[in-house]
Amino acid sequence: MDPVGEKQIRASFVNCSKGEASRLNLPVGLAELPWEDLDFLGWRDRGAPDRSYLVVPRADGLMGVTLRVPQGVRRSFTKTTVCSICLTGHPGSGVSLLAARRAGAAGRQGNTVGTYLCADLACSLYVRGRKKSQLAGRHEETLPLADRIARTVGNLDAFLDKVLAGEPA
Repeated sequence: MDPVGEKQIRASFVNCSKGEASRLNLPVGLAELPWEDLDFLGWRDRGAPDRSYLVVPRADGLMGVTLRVPQGVRRSFTKTTVCSICLTGHPGSGVSLLAARRAGAAGRQGNTVGTYLCADLACSLYVRGRKKSQLAGRHEETLPLADRIARTVGNLDAFLDKVLAGEPA
């Protein structure tokens, strides 16, 4: 992923108002992120831990989405869970169910779509081996790195398409 700045990030959001995008907390140390190892920018809101954000480069430009941890979702601290995007297994609460309001009229009516993501949103780093799950070593994948990256990007694109579903092109 190429480095992006604050204005680009704030302008990319498709499922919140411009006012909401202007007030969201950006990740700390934006300039120092390992951009060459990122397929997308993901971060948890340091002021509101139930909120997260994704900014993803797509063919038609950057797309940002706001995510929330749904209320009343119970997490098991004893079971192993798998991220739906990068397929990294994590123990306990290492994966979170995150819901995105759909873009446009569907989102204004309260429609959402959810997915299970690495709780720290570091899928790109797990895929590249730059960060290790606590389950590392137990389930090593043999798929080549380029294929794992392509699968991760494909899974993320499929989720983002659901966020956009129902929107005019």
